[in-house]
Amino acid sequence: MGKLIDKQRVVQHMNGRLLRNNVLKFLFFLATLFGLIVLIVLLYRILTQAIGWLNLDFLNNFPSRRPENAGIKAGLVGSLWLMVIVAPVSLILGVGTAIYLEEYAKKNRFTDFIQTNISNLAGVPSIVFGLLGLTIFVRELNLGRSILAAGLTMSLLVLPVIVVAAQEAIRAVPNQLREASYGMGATKWQTIYRIVLPAAIPGILTGSILALSRAIGETAPLVVLGIPTFLAYLPRGILDTFTVMPMQIYNWTSRPQADFQNVAAAGIVVLLVVLIFMNSIAIFIRNKFQKRY
Repeated sequence: MGKLIDKQRVVQHMNGRLLRNNVLKFLFFLATLFGLIVLIVLLYRILTQAIGWLNLDFLNNFPSRRPENAGIKAGLVGSLWLMVIVAPVSLILGVGTAIYLEEYAKKNRFTDFIQTNISNLAGVPSIVFGLLGLTIFVRELNLGRSILAAGLTMSLLVLPVIVVAAQEAIRAVPNQLREASYGMGATKWQTIYRIVLPAAIPGILTGSILALSRAIGETAPLVVLGIPTFLAYLPRGILDTFTVMPMQIYNWTSRPQADFQNVAAAGIVVLLVVLIFMNSIAIFIRNKFQKRY
């Protein structure tokens, strides 16, 4: 009789757990479906507005007061110039910091303090970094509203994200690989360079590309720096004035003419294509290294 009662209780508990599992599964599906629907509606609205304005002239023309003559050439080239500064500076400093904290630094209160501040900086509003860049790079170092000043400011913005992502990737490398390298007589740096970094590259690239995508789409720090929204020439060096795609899109959306809303939608499509291209490169490199290691 006791065994029969136990079986009934087990069946009751299992039925209750299965019911809760199905309810939660349905709720998670609804959450995912809601996000997809919002994304599809947004993309549909942007594409329908931009479809008649996306052409080679739009990519080759400079901004204009007339919507039919407006183009995104200055913003597109300026965004590429910005990445020329942000990508190497943020990657070198971010990955270097992660290597030091994970492989060389001793675990004590000082490193805990550094780690806590890096995590906190990742959540600081972007406009705060804009004020920091305005004070240090634009005014103190007299770099002006140049590509270099904006690039260094955006590097500070994405640096904490890259550090945290690189740390997680390095931490995920099995210790057996390090021990095997030491057993073969490799030095600390040889182990990091030949074993740890190649194995951690997929994770590092994933976090880095997400951070760089944030940098190429940010507007608030550049507004604080005083980056112009209307520019009819291309920069020739890192000390020249420039503009970026988000600034141009912001300018077009603020215009009273209705056609500028369609021009802004076309600019958003170009920005999305650039971001998708960046992420595609990261996915390709990540998959290549995942097959090797």
